[in-house]
Amino acid sequence: MSAPAVDQREVLERYDADGYMIFRNVIDPELINEVNAHVEWLQARHPELRPEQLGHVLMQNDPFWVRLISDDRLLDIAQLFVGPDIALFASHYICKPAYSGQPVLWHQDGAFWPLEPMEVVTLWLAVDASTPENGCVRLVPGTHKHDVAGMRDNTDVESVLGKEIAVDVEEDKAVDVVLAPGDVEVHHPHIVHGSNANTSPHRRCGLTIRYIPTTTRIVSDELPWASAFLLRGEPGVNPYQPKPTYIPGEHLAFRGCEEWS
Repeated sequence: MSAPAVDQREVLERYDADGYMIFRNVIDPELINEVNAHVEWLQARHPELRPEQLGHVLMQNDPFWVRLISDDRLLDIAQLFVGPDIALFASHYICKPAYSGQPVLWHQDGAFWPLEPMEVVTLWLAVDASTPENGCVRLVPGTHKHDVAGMRDNTDVESVLGKEIAVDVEEDKAVDVVLAPGDVEVHHPHIVHGSNANTSPHRRCGLTIRYIPTTTRIVSDELPWASAFLLRGEPGVNPYQPKPTYIPGEHLAFRGCEEWS
């Protein structure tokens, strides 16, 4: 299944102007139900982790996770921004539980990532409804045109990153990214964004997916990066993980898991 046809020129013009885009109804409810089951399965397997910290180090041997980020509907969107040769750099569930979900302080993704050049796009897949009440993503349009600023520690508040951007943010210009389950928000690695704590009675879960063109090099002592997978096209400059094999009883069962055996 492929993503709905869009005008690539119009998409890129809006992305260049604002630094983000929203695509509605990308992933069907049946797959979103499986994603919910995956989140619950991960939390049961990793009770030592907060639900906001279900990150890429867990996905190397997780066939459902790799199947999800390989979905053609997501890759078709990524291809609009990074071209036909696509790899995964990282992926991370930020699952904010009701009443106690931690905030994500203002930051630019590119401040954290070992990528040369910084050609990468984030797809943020809504697993739950994402609203101002439960701590949706907030971003400042146009800030992707700025350089990457430094980061500083912030221990005054418990947060997902423990850090914040070391410059003043014009919060009055921020917009709330309101999404329904299955919607996808796309943003630039330099855009200033964050999210508030979830003090509502409703969970807010989203999956970040960081796609790179295979001409972008992952520069890290941890290579091969645990979540580096070739997903489409030519391999380019990086080594990649082999796609994991599904083992009944060891992995989450999902539609089509037999094809991963």
